[in-house]
Amino acid sequence: MEIIPDVGKMGYDRAIVTFSPDGRLFQVEYAREVVKRGTTCIAITYKEGVVMAAAKHEDKLFAKNDQNDKIQQVDDHIAIVSSGLLGDARVLVEQARVKAQIHRITYDEPIDTPSLARYIADIKQTHTKYGGLRPMGVSFLIGGVNDRPYLFETDPGGSVFEWKAHVIGRGSDVVKKILEKEWKEGMSKDKAVALAIKALKKGEKGLKDNFEVAIIDKKGIKKYDDKEKLNLLKKY
Repeated sequence: MEIIPDVGKMGYDRAIVTFSPDGRLFQVEYAREVVKRGTTCIAITYKEGVVMAAAKHEDKLFAKNDQNDKIQQVDDHIAIVSSGLLGDARVLVEQARVKAQIHRITYDEPIDTPSLARYIADIKQTHTKYGGLRPMGVSFLIGGVNDRPYLFETDPGGSVFEWKAHVIGRGSDVVKKILEKEWKEGMSKDKAVALAIKALKKGEKGLKDNFEVAIIDKKGIKKYDDKEKLNLLKKY
């Protein structure tokens, strides 16, 4: 028997500016699926800052440089970790850096983390309402320290959520349960790092040295080197 395609549904599927009858934007939903297929990325707030940990794709032929890093510094006090399309992430991170530098030059002070999160989300939301564009296939965890530690998530639809601890990527279901159970208000840096490593190991099977860890606090941003990462892996 010949199967006749649902032409109506196909139209809603292809046009980003058109809602389906049940109120869905299919292209945005597909972009969220891209994020779910990305490597696991975790961010946890603690008393004085934010811990970020992320698994990444590794190849022994990769040249070691900042372009391959999952955790990207935006300013002295803000970093971003992404899951999804790395090309989309790269472009958005560059725009965020420019925004942060313009703010410093204009106001002679660092940009506050909530403002930067909203700025990135606005760009993503713009890509959901104009023909000829497609949604940005990437979610961000944005960690920063101003008057206090901040952690925000921006998704492909342009939404902004503030979290105390959160995870994006393929290990989300497993890691989210661990964070909900073990995150505590006012926890120390060491306990936050331990929780991040423990959760990442659960979310990414066979984790070796293919991951990154960074601390954001009032002193700035510190990325753990290869030796420090392996020590954390053995310890936790």
